[in-house]
Amino acid sequence: MDVETLSRIQFAFTISFHYIYPPLSIGLGVMLVFMEGMYLKTGKKIYETLTRFWIKIFALIFGIGVATGIVMEFEFGTNWATYSRYVGDIFGSALAAEGIFAFALESGFLGLLLFGWNRISPKMHFFSTIMVALGSMFSAIWIVVANSWQQTPAGFHIVGEGVKARAEVTDFWAMVFNPSSVERLSHVIVAAFLAGSFLVLSVHAYYLLKNRHVEISKKAFKMALIVASVSGLLQLITGHKSANGVAVNQPAKLAAFEGHYDSLNAGDMYLFGYVDQDKQKVNGLKIPGGLSFLLHNNFTTPVKGLNAFAVSDRPKHVNAIFQVYHIMIAIGMIIIGLTLFAVFLWWRGKLFNYKWLMVVFSFSVLLPQIGNQVGWFSAEMGRQPWVVYGLLRTSDALSKSVSANQVMFSLILFTFIYTVLFILFIYLLNKKIQHGFDENSVDEIPGHSKRNNPILK
Repeated sequence: MDVETLSRIQFAFTISFHYIYPPLSIGLGVMLVFMEGMYLKTGKKIYETLTRFWIKIFALIFGIGVATGIVMEFEFGTNWATYSRYVGDIFGSALAAEGIFAFALESGFLGLLLFGWNRISPKMHFFSTIMVALGSMFSAIWIVVANSWQQTPAGFHIVGEGVKARAEVTDFWAMVFNPSSVERLSHVIVAAFLAGSFLVLSVHAYYLLKNRHVEISKKAFKMALIVASVSGLLQLITGHKSANGVAVNQPAKLAAFEGHYDSLNAGDMYLFGYVDQDKQKVNGLKIPGGLSFLLHNNFTTPVKGLNAFAVSDRPKHVNAIFQVYHIMIAIGMIIIGLTLFAVFLWWRGKLFNYKWLMVVFSFSVLLPQIGNQVGWFSAEMGRQPWVVYGLLRTSDALSKSVSANQVMFSLILFTFIYTVLFILFIYLLNKKIQHGFDENSVDEIPGHSKRNNPILK
């Protein structure tokens, strides 16, 4: 493989692995705010115990996330030197803002969150929890702003020519609020809420299956279900707005999402299928004119297709983009269906009556993780062949002095190290989950014991 392909694979691998953790920390941070807020409001020991337990898991996720995120910043310089020179002023300002306004806030209050119990007042500890949660969200804001600028550049001008050309900020706030940043940020944040809430749902469903910590798990499960069900419905709204933005700002990407080629025809919406790129058609189950309806509120309005663009200016691997995009949609609908069904059972007073449902929720932690990954693959693969849309091609953004062998060696090394890190993470996470709640704290919860009578059928 050539340097470009290997460099793209390496960056995709490192960022995909890293992105396991930020959504979990953002979503779990929100859950911690709810848990500790309920403790302050009610004074019930059960909510303090929940908060203490999940803070330990949050710290583990935060630590691995920081360690895996550092590597990508070095890759900008080693593999993508031309890109770094071109967007350094833009991307650098966003990363600096993240460090000042987000990472410093999050890491600064993290110490109080972890070690402040019995050392600071309950209200101050709760304030620290809020600041850590906000810090994780602020971090996402600046990263999404930087990435969105690459998708829809704004607030800049180009200085220099040829290989010395680079983008300079002319309007900072136009750069921040570029045409896609708000829509994409809302979609990313809500997806993070799903990741964190489904982690809580999964762990406490597991405890219910094992008949451990039953009363406390019921409380936690219901709290997480509220966040997950609301977030799932919000994703319909944010996803629709984001797709409308893509239709305006990156029509070639949207056309690739649905394998739409002919600009004279209405856009169909496929439930699933396969794109035959040679014949420029999709074989699958579709809603005729469905894409046109979502974009224009009717089924007949033509949608700009891939044939409107030069072959060199449109995504190359259309079928791959089509598949990951539709996997994302399918997972989103499964999440909505699963959470609303659980809410219905809760309303009927039968939420914890079915063993099979808890089995499903035990494995459901994978749903938002897979959805997040394929969502980003859709966005980034759909942007090709541009690394900065309409301005800098991916093939032109590479470092000129890096060989394919060097990239391959570093990719193998990263794969080994990240595999070890992932095994370590799973081991430590499983150890904390298997240990469960502190027995002394659990025994103080009225009506709770280490093991309760079976309730699942």
